[in-house]
Amino acid sequence: MTASTTPAGRLRLDVSAPAHPGRILAAARDAESRGMDRLTVAETSHNPFLPLARAADQTSRIELATGVAIAFARTPMTLAYEAWGLHEASGGRAVIGLGSQVKPHIQRRFGMPWDRPAARMREYVHAVRAIWNSWQTGERLTFRGDFYTHTLMTPVFAPDPVPGGVPRILLAGVGPLMTATAGAVADGFLSHPFTSVEYLTRKVLPGVREARAKAEAADEAWTARPFEVVGNVLTATGRTEEELRANHVAVRERVAFYASTPAYRPVMETHGWSALHEELHRLSVRGRWTEMGELIDDEVYATFAVSGEPDAVARDIHRRYADVVDRLSVSGAPDADPALMTNVLTAIRALG
Repeated sequence: MTASTTPAGRLRLDVSAPAHPGRILAAARDAESRGMDRLTVAETSHNPFLPLARAADQTSRIELATGVAIAFARTPMTLAYEAWGLHEASGGRAVIGLGSQVKPHIQRRFGMPWDRPAARMREYVHAVRAIWNSWQTGERLTFRGDFYTHTLMTPVFAPDPVPGGVPRILLAGVGPLMTATAGAVADGFLSHPFTSVEYLTRKVLPGVREARAKAEAADEAWTARPFEVVGNVLTATGRTEEELRANHVAVRERVAFYASTPAYRPVMETHGWSALHEELHRLSVRGRWTEMGELIDDEVYATFAVSGEPDAVARDIHRRYADVVDRLSVSGAPDADPALMTNVLTAIRALG
């Protein structure tokens, strides 16, 4: 089995697949048969590594990625084992997308520590790579940091080396510290779905590229691999007017949810919508989700999402992002048919 091979310079396309065990296999086969480059599974109601491991048995070419796995819900050692297992099972096709989540979820849902998230994430990535290097080369594991220490690895607990090298690590972020961390230590940056083109190009990518340039100047080992920027676009489409209308409403409510979240306030501030953020946040505390969606007018919606039949949204997305990112993913309504998003990506591929 080999990883996908897309011609250099061509926009690569990543399909977001459902994590549900009853739906992942069909989605994986469909994505590969239609020439998509990567299959990604997010960590919401399921551990993404389990469905991706199932998908590995049903595919032979497409890359398999977490998009994202919650780093701070795991120790670096736990993540290292999960990722290595997927890499082995897929014949070297695993790509590990990591995200920090937000403080309430890490502390109150996962029961794990939260402090200095950008510094912790930087060390986390270094720790995972140190563990993988020990397994791949047989060198003694001697990682000591401010947050994590890994100094014990006996042969019985070390997996066999993997041909073709260790997995790539991509890092998601929104604020300046975490996005710079992606440029400093990761193999790529994952853009959050609630990221406008303006915020991405003005506020995010300059810091990412500056941090990456410093890592390259320092000749850090991981910079031998090319760095990639992955865009993610909120998309509503449908085969019928009724389906499109329902998905449009659901995506509008998703925009409202993100716009209400304090962690994403800088995105709203970039567009002068701080007052809207405050109002949405007040409603979210009271659980008034429908009212929140109604506050998202057409201008706000069009800044963060696209809506229409597949060919039309494909043209809009391609126009916005083709010269900005290296890879592209689209995110639909939570209950939308996954094939709709693949239809959009297939239409984007036809545009060149």
